[in-house]
Amino acid sequence: MFRTVQELVEIAEMKAISISEVMIRQEMEVKEKTREQLYEEMEKNLQVMEKAIEDALQGVESVTGLTGGDAVLIQKYIHEKNPLSGPLLLDAVSKAMGTNEVNAAMGTICATPTAGSAGCVPGTLFAVKNQLNPTREQMMRYLFTAGAFGFVVANNASISGAAGGCQAEVGSAGAMASAAIVEMAGGTPQQSAEAFAMTLKNMLGLVCDPVAGLVEVPCVKRNAGGSSLAIVSADMALAGVTSRIPCDEVIGAMYRIGKQMPSSLRETGEGGLADTPTGRWLKDKLLGLTS
Repeated sequence: MFRTVQELVEIAEMKAISISEVMIRQEMEVKEKTREQLYEEMEKNLQVMEKAIEDALQGVESVTGLTGGDAVLIQKYIHEKNPLSGPLLLDAVSKAMGTNEVNAAMGTICATPTAGSAGCVPGTLFAVKNQLNPTREQMMRYLFTAGAFGFVVANNASISGAAGGCQAEVGSAGAMASAAIVEMAGGTPQQSAEAFAMTLKNMLGLVCDPVAGLVEVPCVKRNAGGSSLAIVSADMALAGVTSRIPCDEVIGAMYRIGKQMPSSLRETGEGGLADTPTGRWLKDKLLGLTS
């Protein structure tokens, strides 16, 4: 059983196995299930993610009308223009936002690790899939790797916006995705840890300030940011760039920052963007207090 990223990496290196394999073996032991049973469960999660992205790219809109259609706009931009940030990164952005658009439209998504941050892991997975051409098993292992790092965060810090701000949700999700990208691209367990740390470091202090208390604005577009950081950090780690602050210490810093945040910046919808003139106007409009 591992509790920290350091322990996770040490187990993988000592046994000469991948992060995903460490997670699979732990799940087999803890849940008393076979590898085939775990794969069957993870395949179901993968199918939910895939369906959500397919639905998003057909175009969805939330009941409030605050979100929807942006994933389609980005795909159109990718195919009709010459995107500055490149097609792979923008494809991840589109699919990450699309997943959260489906969530806002009351569709079915897979919380990774939460509903509000559900776009980062599948968005990046189905974007890098087109370049790395993984097998279905490798795609499931991608999710096991992400889950291994999420397991550490959940047990040592928080994945809740109400407890730790959006750094705990999209920050964790983007970092989980980054670590998984590295493994799929052939990186080492330590490089996965470096990618995770670099992604999370860049999202420390991110507040949770949903307009009108809904998981729409700015949540959907924050998944775009988390996915972008995940890909950039994965490339940095694969290039040999390291985090000067160890991964577990970054997680610890996130936990302490979350504890220091005022409640107005932790999912209450009372501060940040929710407390801007437009944020307050949208809330009143949705509540029928203004026209």
